[in-house]
Parts: sequence; structure tokens; C-alpha cells
Amino acid sequence: VQLQASGGGLVQTGGSLSLSCVASGRTFSLYNMGWFRQAPGTERKFVAAINWAATNTYYTDSVRGRFTISRDNAKSTLYLQMNFLTPEDTAVYYCAAREKRRGYSDADLADRYQYWGQGTLVTVSS
Repeated sequence: VQLQASGGGLVQTGGSLSLSCVASGRTFSLYNMGWFRQAPGTERKFVAAINWAATNTYYTDSVRGRFTISRDNAKSTLYLQMNFLTPEDTAVYYCAAREKRRGYSDADLADRYQYWGQGTLVTVSS
């Protein structure tokens, strides 16, 4: 499966952005999905995950209550709605896909995902 992330940009503190990740090549509902982010000079970190049926979501503590992950299997698209953004949210955001047959546990671990998008830059100014 190929993943194409978009929607990044420059926003002020307190603002909102909505990221999208369009999947192609294989049936989107065969994959559990996640969002990760990487700030300059740091390792890639987990942001949120959603299972293939959109019946389970999981967030890192720092974004819970501000970010919402969702998906539309009919449109083969993963979303991340980000509200109340702070400069600490500045990073390149990556979408990732994990084959459903491999399970949903450890959804916060990057090495559980087999496919990655190219990333989209989110910059939050103070």
C-alpha cells in the first residue's frame, strides 16, 4: 500500500490543522493505521492509532483531548484533526499502515508498521 500525507502548514498557537493520508494500491480496510511525528533532532514518536474498523482509537497523552484520529474506508483516507496546537506540536507528521493480520497491540511502536507515508510538516508559531 502507498500512503500520501497532506495538510501540514504554518499555524499560530491555539490554532487547528487537519491532516489527511490517502492510501492506494490495496484495500484500505486491511490495515490498522497510525500517525507519528518527528521534531528536528528527535526520534519519531507515536501520536495516535486507529484500528481497521474505526472501533478503537489510541492517543499519546500529550495529544489526548486535542487531536482526533479517524478514517473513511470508503475513501481510503486517514485523518488527524489537531486542535489547540502548541509549538511543541511542531514536527513532520507521518501516517503509517500495519497489516490487520498482524494485530493492533503495541500500536504506539513504530516498528509494528510496515508502510509509511512521506510526511507532512506542521509548524506552530508562538
